[in-house]
Amino acid sequence: MKFIKFPLAIFLLFASTSCQSKVKSETKETAQETSSEVVETPKLTSEELQQYETAYFASGCFWCVEAIFESVRGVKEVYSGYSGGTEPNPTYEEVSYGRTHHAEAVEVFYDPEVISFTQLVQVFFGSHDPTTLNRQGPDRGAQYRSIAFYKNDEEKKIIESYIDKLETENIYPSPIVTEVTQFDKFWKAEEYHQDYERRNPNNSYVRNVSIPRLNRFKKNFKSFLKEEVH
Repeated sequence: MKFIKFPLAIFLLFASTSCQSKVKSETKETAQETSSEVVETPKLTSEELQQYETAYFASGCFWCVEAIFESVRGVKEVYSGYSGGTEPNPTYEEVSYGRTHHAEAVEVFYDPEVISFTQLVQVFFGSHDPTTLNRQGPDRGAQYRSIAFYKNDEEKKIIESYIDKLETENIYPSPIVTEVTQFDKFWKAEEYHQDYERRNPNNSYVRNVSIPRLNRFKKNFKSFLKEEVH
């Protein structure tokens, strides 16, 4: 795959909102509001999802990351949640305030006959800035750090090899700080966070941060997109 050099500036958004600030500025009821124009699509059952592989990534606000992976061909379902820490049953308020060691993360269910783990790693690195420590766009804190999780030695090798390629090709102007971490457990986030970008298109953070980030990914990775996303 041809590597695409992304200027650092495109990742630094001059938005006054952040994923974290929602805890301070909105009530839970407000966060749960959804657009009346959104058509809900049936979710796959747990039994149906068992036939697919899973991958786990963290790269900033999970609303953004979920929407990006949902647009990728071969991806069957994506859930927002928390991973990378040791505390049990983390909540959004605890994680967003940095009261745990978890990061906002996503669980990706995918069909390996359509898209490979290697390609998902390419999606991960191509859709965020892996050189900003504990930060992604306007979101700051270790809960927004960049993490590529691996479940076995093969996945670890794929991630590390891809990082080596990116650095050898000087794709980014600064060193990659992404953590390569063995996957332990994924805690699914509260229901109102699932499909948040799609269900809340008028939210200020979604308009100013999430949608522009998704559109940049779609522009640069057209061959990775589902047909209905083009």
